[in-house]
Amino acid sequence: MPELPEIVSRAREMDVELHGKQITAIEVIQPKSLNMPVQEFQAALTGATLKGTYARGKWIITETSQGYLLLNLGMGGEILLVTRATLPPKRRLVFDFSDQTSLAINFWWFGYAHFAAHGELHQHPMIGKLGLSPLELDSSSLRNLIQGKRGTIKSFLLDQSQVAGIGNAYIHDILFLARLHPLRPLNSLKDAEITGLVQAFRAGLLPSLEKGGAFYEVNLQGQKGGFQVGDILIGYREGQPCPACGEIIIKIKTGSTSSYICPACQRL
Repeated sequence: MPELPEIVSRAREMDVELHGKQITAIEVIQPKSLNMPVQEFQAALTGATLKGTYARGKWIITETSQGYLLLNLGMGGEILLVTRATLPPKRRLVFDFSDQTSLAINFWWFGYAHFAAHGELHQHPMIGKLGLSPLELDSSSLRNLIQGKRGTIKSFLLDQSQVAGIGNAYIHDILFLARLHPLRPLNSLKDAEITGLVQAFRAGLLPSLEKGGAFYEVNLQGQKGGFQVGDILIGYREGQPCPACGEIIIKIKTGSTSSYICPACQRL
C-alpha cells in the first residue's frame, strides 16, 4: 500500500508534470471508484485546467479551474503519464489532455477518483476527517494530540484521523527508531519519548521520500522507487539481527495487524 513517501512523491511529480494541462476527455472504466455518476464526473472536470497538486495523508489533491480532482490509490496502483498510443493494458481511468498526453490511472484494490467543488474540499467525507501529516508535527503538537487519549501507540499512528500518511509498511521502523513497543499505552509516554517519536517520523519517512518511495511503486514514467528492501531497518525482517543491538527481530500480533520489533530495544 502506498504511504506518505510514495503519495508525496507522486504529488510532487504531478505538480511539475501536469501543471497547466487542460482535460479534454475522461474515460472511466471503473465507475465504482467515483463519488458520483460517470457523466457528472466527466462534466465536472472536462475542460478544466490543472493547477497545483499536493498530498494530504494518502490522498493526492489536484486543484483545477473547475474544482478538485482527488485520487487515492488504495492498496496500490499506478499513475502514468503516457499517450493514447502507449496506454498501459491495465487502467481504471484515463484523462486526456489538449497536448495529446494522457494520465492513465490503475487501482489494484479499493482506489478512488473523486471530485470536489471549490469551497467544498473540507466537506469531503474522507479528506475532511484527516489528521496532520507526521512531518508537520513537532513535539508540542504531538503531545497535545496524544493528551487525554487512550489506546496503544501503533493504533493511534495508524488512525488516519489522528496522524495521516503512515501505514503498516513504515510503522515498524518508525517505532523501532523511537524505541517504542507498538502496544505501549498512549498515556504512558513521557515527554522525551514523544520528542523521540517526532524525530523517528523524519528518520523513518524521509529516506524513502528522498528516493521517490518504495521499490514496489512506480513514478509517472513507470520507473520504480529507489527505497529498497536493504533500506528497511527491522520491518519484515523476522529472524534477522537487530541493527542496533544484535537481538533477533520477532513478529508479534498487535490487534488486527502484525508488528516486527526488537524485543530488547522495544520493551513493553
